[in-house]
Amino acid sequence: MYNRILGVLILILFSPALLIAIITVLLIDGKPIFFTQERLGMNDTIFKFYKFRTMRNDTPNIASHLLYNPQNYLLPFGKIFRKHSIDELPNLINVIKGEMVLIGPRPILPNQKNYINKRRLYGVYKLKPGMTGWVQVNGRDLTSIDERAELDKYYLENKSLYLDIKIILLTIKQIFISKGVSH
Repeated sequence: MYNRILGVLILILFSPALLIAIITVLLIDGKPIFFTQERLGMNDTIFKFYKFRTMRNDTPNIASHLLYNPQNYLLPFGKIFRKHSIDELPNLINVIKGEMVLIGPRPILPNQKNYINKRRLYGVYKLKPGMTGWVQVNGRDLTSIDERAELDKYYLENKSLYLDIKIILLTIKQIFISKGVSH
């Protein structure tokens, strides 16, 4: 419940940034404002995941790293949104709906079978997915699937208020230095 309340408060706090992002997406590439995608949540449930669009409307609906020359699909503001995680702010909708929490393993695509199997092996799907997590502050997109699964396992086994606070602080740092972000 506290995640939902915090989600609403953060949404209110960042409403000016959200409004600017909405206007930017509309003016540059029109509707839809959000990029939605099915993601895997707690107990292997599928839910609709929200982000601000950073890529053109005609971009194939696959993971960015699987696109041939993804830079060709990126909108002019896309790199900035991704670099500073502005595109992730609509995840607050998922937090408010109770599908996600603020801190936890990031939700992944249902077609990432190898990663899914490793997470299942480690019991990671006992947790709700988060807006940020241990993977995001330990290499993010620069880590392999095996490394990500190990980091998810570490979080599951060591979850605590102390670790969550550490992740929040490291996430804030990551937003400003943007290390490990896939553009």
